[in-house]
Amino acid sequence: MLVKRFSDCKEIVALDGTILRELLNPRHDQADLKIDYSLAHATVRPGQSSAPHRFFKASEVYHILQGTGRMHVDNEASDVSAGDTVYIPPMGVQYIENTGDTDLVFLCVVAPSWYPDAEELVE
Repeated sequence: MLVKRFSDCKEIVALDGTILRELLNPRHDQADLKIDYSLAHATVRPGQSSAPHRFFKASEVYHILQGTGRMHVDNEASDVSAGDTVYIPPMGVQYIENTGDTDLVFLCVVAPSWYPDAEELVE
């Protein structure tokens, strides 16, 4: 059994500017994970947003845990809050804005699993 403690997952600033902790990734974890996705915990501070970006081959799912925001995928936008789940297709240009007064916190599932050259910023 693999149990990873949140506090043991290193906090980084991701390419898109979100505060990220990678929870599971078969490409990076020492354990022999039989999964084809990665799971991360992301935070966007009040008044901030992630930078527009896209994944080349991977789809992504955001599950909002806390806060309120506005999710943008290609030419669509929707308000999101705790309990909402968003699907982002491969090559979908995406970013999320924190529209609330508290941290916007969400889980990110990337399939196939995330790796450094899997995404790019979009202007």
